[in-house]
Amino acid sequence: MTKTKAPATAKLLADRPAARVLMYSHDTMGLGHLRRCRAIAHALVEDHPGLSVLILSGSPIIGSFDFRTRVDFVRIPGVIKLRNGDYTSLSLHLDIEETVALRSAIIRHTAEVFDPDLFIVDKEPLGLRGEVKETLELLKERGTPLILGMRDVMDEPELLEQEWERKKVLPALQDLYDEVWVYGVKEVCDPYDGLDIPAEIKLKTRYTGYLRRSVSPAPSPSSALPFGDDPFILVTAGGGGDGEPVMDWVLRAYEEDRQLPYPALLVLGPFMPQEQQHEFMERASKLDRVEAITFDSRIETLMARCAGMVAMGGYNTFCEILSFDKRSIVVPRTEPRLEQYIRARRAEELGLLRMLVDDGDRNPMQMAAALRQLPGQKTPSQAKAVAMLNGLDQVGRLTKRWIDERRRAATARRTA
Repeated sequence: MTKTKAPATAKLLADRPAARVLMYSHDTMGLGHLRRCRAIAHALVEDHPGLSVLILSGSPIIGSFDFRTRVDFVRIPGVIKLRNGDYTSLSLHLDIEETVALRSAIIRHTAEVFDPDLFIVDKEPLGLRGEVKETLELLKERGTPLILGMRDVMDEPELLEQEWERKKVLPALQDLYDEVWVYGVKEVCDPYDGLDIPAEIKLKTRYTGYLRRSVSPAPSPSSALPFGDDPFILVTAGGGGDGEPVMDWVLRAYEEDRQLPYPALLVLGPFMPQEQQHEFMERASKLDRVEAITFDSRIETLMARCAGMVAMGGYNTFCEILSFDKRSIVVPRTEPRLEQYIRARRAEELGLLRMLVDDGDRNPMQMAAALRQLPGQKTPSQAKAVAMLNGLDQVGRLTKRWIDERRRAATARRTA
């Protein structure tokens, strides 16, 4: 097979006025990584006229989201994680090795042709099963700055250390990446806590602050609520694949206590198994003050309107609780990672939210008591959390610095 010849990067950069950013999100099931990349991409094109962002994603529902001008995506074949931790193809009759090889080829070819000024990888330094390694090496040779974006919590230190050793993460951070961006505040959560991280990696790490979310100017599909303008509780489980505990617990509370302060809107999530969706829809239909929908691609509108939230403890949800300054009850996932629990516990210590841990019993009166107390909770801003939300501004500044530096280097090579 003939390899594609790399273009004369210095010449191309000097001849094109508009900068390009390539982003990679390995996630297939769930919404977290995709929504984080989308928020960053939208902020970058808004702040930098002419800049274009292309997102590589395995999400099967990426087309359900709206994207701003100069933001587009390439969908790579999806995979799904099995209960035993292995992966399999989501839709194609290919084994996982063939699927990863196909994904890797698409990623590399896209990078060759798009020729980005900056490459931002979300969470997985080498991608799913190492599928981004060749692309990183290609762009490194071209002089493209390589950035790893990390959320504020990855997992408990012991398990994360084992995972990073197995995936050879530290060598990748040392040898391939120019900078690591942690989308959080070190004083709240630090992904390096409890790990033996080389000084060289710490020196190239930047803590950006959390990523502020805003309401889309387009109307939400769920804008016409049966509650009218009355306050309501929004219950959300992100993608919904593991959202059964929080939905079941809230429904139990409303089934037990028909006089709770606010009605509730349940957004089940597009990846919740259909049997669970049908069960929850049926239970909600029997309650006068509970409504349930499957998915809303502009859920930020609902978050801005609601009186409070009950949610899982994912990174995006935490950013939304801070951004929309909502009183909240968080029911974190504790398997297969403790990431959500670690974040929620720390946030509760800081007075930003209330945490309830699913012990398997899901006592309806415990949830009902929390819902009754929700109107009297402090908002995050009352705990002085607003200063944490400068992540998108900082990412914009860092992006501009790296692109300018690369352009200057390319110009210097061209005139040498």
